[in-house]
Amino acid sequence: MKIYIRHMVSQRCKIIVMQELKKIGLNYVNVDLGVVNLPKDITREQKNQFNLALQGTGLELIEDKKDVVVEQIKTAVIELIYYSGNKLKVPFSTYLSNRLKLNYNYLSNMFTESEGITIAHFIIMHKIECVKEFIQYDELSFSEIAFRLHYSSIAHLSNQFKKITGTTLSYYKAHGLKRTVNIENL
Repeated sequence: MKIYIRHMVSQRCKIIVMQELKKIGLNYVNVDLGVVNLPKDITREQKNQFNLALQGTGLELIEDKKDVVVEQIKTAVIELIYYSGNKLKVPFSTYLSNRLKLNYNYLSNMFTESEGITIAHFIIMHKIECVKEFIQYDELSFSEIAFRLHYSSIAHLSNQFKKITGTTLSYYKAHGLKRTVNIENL
């Protein structure tokens, strides 16, 4: 049985979910971003108990099928940006369609209707948040950041960064600006 969880986008969230499952005595096969695989079906009461436990952590169960698909889109974007160093060999739309086994236009329309932004904008917002993270860690040059996040050039990264943040990469770095967006709420 699979249970889907909204806002489960980090390792910290996965640990919280595993702890909550343990507290209420539910065994799991594995916990990934946005989904818990259970070895067997659980009762409605167990599901409600788990949902209540999660609500105190900012996480929640997703039961609506459209919401599940939207969360799967978000998870795919987050995994690609934050956890995968591999460049896609196909367009993201093809990757997403193949991964979710649904038509991309359907996915795109559903996502935009639910979130009020396009999938492309969601990707850009997360890439910019990742850029901010890299700048704060101060371990990579701008060209290394551009390469790692699959920008075609530093100029492309710089233009997108300024368009979204209103400031240049250099200014952001020089002034030690802090991230103001919690990526778990994007």
